[in-house]
Amino acid sequence: MPAMKIVKRNPLQSAVGALLAVGILVSGTMLLGGSSFLPAASFSGCGYGYSQEGPGYGYDFAFGYGTCPATTTTTTPGTPTTLPAVGGVSSNTTDGGYRFVASDGGVFAYGDNRFYGSAGSITLNKPVVGGVDTISRAGYWLVASDGGVFSYGDAAFYGSAGSIKLNSPIVGIARTPTGAGYWIVASDGGVFSYGDAKFYGSTGSIKLNSPVVGMAPSSTGVGYRLVAADGGVFAFGDAAFYGSAGSLKLNSPVVGIATTPNGTGYWLVAADGGVFSYGSAVFRGSTGSIRLNKPVVGIKPTSSGNGYWFVAADGGVFAYGDAAFYGSTGSIRLNKPIVGIHQ
Repeated sequence: MPAMKIVKRNPLQSAVGALLAVGILVSGTMLLGGSSFLPAASFSGCGYGYSQEGPGYGYDFAFGYGTCPATTTTTTPGTPTTLPAVGGVSSNTTDGGYRFVASDGGVFAYGDNRFYGSAGSITLNKPVVGGVDTISRAGYWLVASDGGVFSYGDAAFYGSAGSIKLNSPIVGIARTPTGAGYWIVASDGGVFSYGDAKFYGSTGSIKLNSPVVGMAPSSTGVGYRLVAADGGVFAFGDAAFYGSAGSLKLNSPVVGIATTPNGTGYWLVAADGGVFSYGSAVFRGSTGSIRLNKPVVGIKPTSSGNGYWFVAADGGVFAYGDAAFYGSTGSIRLNKPIVGIHQ
């Protein structure tokens, strides 16, 4: 086993360096899937962790230990729950960390983004395909390919497509700017709206050249964009079209889209980590020329729009521009692949 060292962290980046899959943390031991993952030193208190030096997918990574209070609220698909309204001040900040999710519903939280629960220990009808944070970052939603929605922390449940016979599987989820609703999108471009999310159009009745793989709302929430695997972009409502990669010969399929904070541009990311920038979106770097261990599956911009993160299927994280690196699962053997990074 590689040498380990204890690292003291800033309180705002404390709690956990990485809360894994089922996210069970007890004093002195991190558990993964109900079994001991790594022996821990005998100490307690938030703000400490183990850091492993070495090429963890191009970066170092860390695991947090100690006694850190946390609360978890789980909502199964189709079962609404009453949770506190979104709002207030949270220790989870936009740029102070990130979360990503695996196809078994395991959630991995880094930096000051806390872990609020996962579906990692639940037998799912269909795999999870994406996740999105609440405005406060004190909760999140996960969505499965059958349209089932799982709510954690302060994320309220507004509905799901879990009981509907879908023409095509769900591939992503996006929340409204108010945090009081969300859209889920299927691979045929069908859009399903819940809470205060409004329907502005879809490609559900159009024959697409390639399946839709992602969705990003406009900055106002009065529109959204869909992106297909061939880089085609479809804009609805007040979401302006700034260009696409639909006419390009791509080395790898597009896997995700992210909108600039001011809403006047967007980035597309391909499975090889190639980045395509449109409108006011500025190119900050890519892994398009690097041989990756696993394909990239998602992109998340910083709040300034001056940087972004990618995550790969093995949990490797790549940070560009003003995006800081907070950890990854690039050197960990996962039960299931990562499918996306929370917006």
